[in-house]
Amino acid sequence: MRGNSNTEQLTDIQLIESYQSTGEKSVLGILFKRYMPLVYGTCMKYLKDREAAKDMAMQVFEKLMKELKEKEVQSFKSWLYVLTRNECLMLLRKKSPEINGVELMEYQLPVHHNDGAELEEDLGKMETCIEGLNEEQNTCIKLFYLKKKTYQEVCEATGFELKKVKSYLQNGRRNLKICIEKLREQEEQTY
Repeated sequence: MRGNSNTEQLTDIQLIESYQSTGEKSVLGILFKRYMPLVYGTCMKYLKDREAAKDMAMQVFEKLMKELKEKEVQSFKSWLYVLTRNECLMLLRKKSPEINGVELMEYQLPVHHNDGAELEEDLGKMETCIEGLNEEQNTCIKLFYLKKKTYQEVCEATGFELKKVKSYLQNGRRNLKICIEKLREQEEQTY
């Protein structure tokens, strides 16, 4: 067991390298155990259900076994957070593509099941673009789509009239679409 305690002293990068060279699941287990509260907390934040969060945490662990075999990860904690968040968002989208009769997002992010990095980039672009919205649109988009609030709940949380909330959501979606398309074009021009 002494060897195991030495393994637990390794950095995230050392554990990843060890897993990549040996395929030893116990090494990955140590890494996952370190960040279990982060994974579970993220799952709870998005799924709002203990059992669903536990199931998703296990799915994330299974996905880790596949993803980390070839991936070069510099910051494991942030990479794991993004992976967990993306898995939760994809599950929510599958379960509920529409909220209050409005599609979750007006545009489609390309979903490449074989290329989690590309999906991660697209979700990163969406996050960047949400942060670039004006304050009213940003607040309404986050409350309505990410926190799954109803129009009425958004009105109560913000103090905006219903007409304003609908307008901010519509303009916010349009601006997100434009922003993401610009980021994609810029990316294509650099290659």
